[in-house]
Amino acid sequence: MAIWILAFVAGVSALLFYRAHAWQWLTASVLWVGAGVAAGLTGTIASGVLALVFIVPALILSIGALRRAWVTAPLLAKFRTIMPEMSDTEKDAIEAGTVWWDADLFSGRPDWQKFMALPAPALSDEEQAFMDNEVEHLCDLSNDWESTQIWQDLPPKAWQYAKDAGFLGMIIPKRYGGLEFSAYAHSQVVMKLASRCSAAAVSVMVPNSLGPAELLLHYGTEAQKNYYLPRLAKGEEIPCFALTSPYAGSDAAAIPDIGIVCRGEYEGRETLGFRVTWSKRYITLGPIATVLGLAFRALDPDHLLGDNDAPGITCALIPTNHPGVEIGRRHWPLNAVFQNGPNAGNDVFIPLDWVIGGQAQVGTGWRMLMECLAAGRAISLPSSNVGYSKLAVRATGAYAAVRRQFRTPIGKFEGVQEALARMAGNLYAMDAARRMAALAVDLGEKPSVISAIAKYHVTERARKVVNDGMDVVAGKGICMGPNNFLARAYQQIPVSITVEGANIMTRCLMIFGQGAIRCHPYVLKELTAAQTADPAAAVRAFDDALFGHLRFVTSNVVRGALQGITHARFSAVPSNAAPELHAYYRAANRMSTLLAIATDVSMAVLGGSLKRRESITGRLGDILSQLFLLTATLKRYEDEGRPQADLPLVHWAAQDALWQAREAFEGVLANYPSRGVAWWMRWKLTPLGLPYAKPSDALGARVAALMQTPGEARERLVAGSYSPRPEIDGLAYGEIVFQMTPQVTAIEQRLRTAVKDGRLPAMPQSLPAFAEWVEQAATRQLVSPEEQRVLAQYADFAARAVAVDDFPADFGRLADLQHAQHAQQPETAGEALLS
Repeated sequence: MAIWILAFVAGVSALLFYRAHAWQWLTASVLWVGAGVAAGLTGTIASGVLALVFIVPALILSIGALRRAWVTAPLLAKFRTIMPEMSDTEKDAIEAGTVWWDADLFSGRPDWQKFMALPAPALSDEEQAFMDNEVEHLCDLSNDWESTQIWQDLPPKAWQYAKDAGFLGMIIPKRYGGLEFSAYAHSQVVMKLASRCSAAAVSVMVPNSLGPAELLLHYGTEAQKNYYLPRLAKGEEIPCFALTSPYAGSDAAAIPDIGIVCRGEYEGRETLGFRVTWSKRYITLGPIATVLGLAFRALDPDHLLGDNDAPGITCALIPTNHPGVEIGRRHWPLNAVFQNGPNAGNDVFIPLDWVIGGQAQVGTGWRMLMECLAAGRAISLPSSNVGYSKLAVRATGAYAAVRRQFRTPIGKFEGVQEALARMAGNLYAMDAARRMAALAVDLGEKPSVISAIAKYHVTERARKVVNDGMDVVAGKGICMGPNNFLARAYQQIPVSITVEGANIMTRCLMIFGQGAIRCHPYVLKELTAAQTADPAAAVRAFDDALFGHLRFVTSNVVRGALQGITHARFSAVPSNAAPELHAYYRAANRMSTLLAIATDVSMAVLGGSLKRRESITGRLGDILSQLFLLTATLKRYEDEGRPQADLPLVHWAAQDALWQAREAFEGVLANYPSRGVAWWMRWKLTPLGLPYAKPSDALGARVAALMQTPGEARERLVAGSYSPRPEIDGLAYGEIVFQMTPQVTAIEQRLRTAVKDGRLPAMPQSLPAFAEWVEQAATRQLVSPEEQRVLAQYADFAARAVAVDDFPADFGRLADLQHAQHAQQPETAGEALLS
């Protein structure tokens, strides 16, 4: 009897775990009941009851026609009454783009072999040469101080060079005169520019992201491509795209701008077109654009295009010199000086062939935008914010190693080390996410969910990196001037938080809202089946999705329960992964299972109201996001050849992601509307808790030390960022003196013996006094002439590195104007200010 009961428990668990079909349940039920009868364990009545309870239901479910008629059809009818309402624009947004690795993370059982087979992102020889030459030169031509204080724009020479060198046509194919770079190269370019000058990064980023070129490549007519793409590639046309309206920001699908189909005159002939009225704002490159991409709501009251009164959102290209187009003045977003401003038009007639894609694409604009945004958002903001963060980590780490207080480098203090560890650890994870998001685009994906994850979490972590950097550099960070490497990034980080989907909306609605439907293997199929008009086809489709969904849920519950009592120690890991990181793969398995179960339970318990439970969906989205950051971290370590020196960074980033995922899951349970369901999930899935803690202080100290030590690990951490030469920018001295620190430290340590013996006074803290101290050491022959030169040079460079700018009482405005009047060069800072 005991064996028979144990066989029942084991059999049910195995059938659930392996997602058995109805016929397999039927076979197992017959065998189990038959075994009980054969062994004399059940009488006639008991055997009949068991057959009625187990065999008959399994038999009904095994016969497709009976199952669909007696079970599926009633459930479909009920599902239709409770499923959340979905507008056409919501449906387009959900269906736009593709799913990729995010679907595995949502599955409860990631396919690690597929993960390990993903290629490492890499630049071609041509792309690397462009990075080493053209990108380096554009960085030389631009910097944040001059662009914000003198030009209020990218300097003219930099603008012209960006056009001439092809920066505005990186995504345009070579047959149209573009560079045809990979998404990874595009990302690398934006990242490096952002580590130098935000105006340069944004001015290059926008034409290569969501804008006319991207839309034309995917949807334009051949005539539109042949006309516009060569001109955009050469910089002869400056594009912008106008989507946001005063009353439609994050809810961009609700734009009030309209275009009424009508007949009008263009170039002396009557033609079919639109009379468009719009008012837009926050349009990057708008004030200097020559071609305006415009999103508006098409209306066709006279049915000139067809039977539809309101075809929907439509995208068109309009020359900005077209009569009626009003290019407004400039916005001033937190002292950022990339061109940005409003534009408008009232009853402006445009020909029908100005619609991107022509008449066939009238009304498809929203889906076009969602699909293109999925790719562009995966590159632009993640890349620029990683660039800001690499600048902050490089310069702050150097400053902490050089700047001394109490005769000690400030980077040795534990409080400072905490901030430095967060900076370096966050940067490692951010850069890993950026690389993986760009890889997805290069593999042909339009990763709508992954791009939202990358946008939200990279920009949020960039804010933390820059804030920590400001805390470390302190007074130097708050005094504006050419010697301040961090203030402009600190000012402008909120711009990234706000644009391309405000972060609050991105977290609460997009990451989980799209993820739960697109990444889940069955939910979208169920919703699609419920909206199918053909009754028979709807029942068949719903039947396949529903029972697949049930097998999916029960399998995850069994797996989650087993992992809950074993901490996933026996879950699968990729055989070719680094052994030192196997624990993180197992932890990812467990958190993926918890996410899958919590999602299915929430959809079942909360139904359509889950859409409005943003505190719950935000936390569930956080789990998915942290899983992506964790796995991107693991992939980066593999891609870079498993460098052992990077392990402190890998461990910090992985542990931080797991701890944040744990906190999100605990937050779901603590605030779950149904306390009974929350208790069941905790009891069933985490009876022993989740053993994921924040990175330890000891690990943080190792990460902080890595950030302050010249070497390959630090170079990999800040790889691809710009480091100026002294003749270009005095900020270079911070890095130079940092690289000299190990040699100087070795000399200082040797001189400590002379200090103890009284042959040399104690080393002073101030740099001027340090120079005198070095002179005394040389006079007493305690250092060689070469060592004296090194120490003197170190004192000089260090003084420049820690210098803080000061200005005349009127900030030199009058002097600049006077200088401009007598300047000989046509492009002086004074002339720019005067103009």
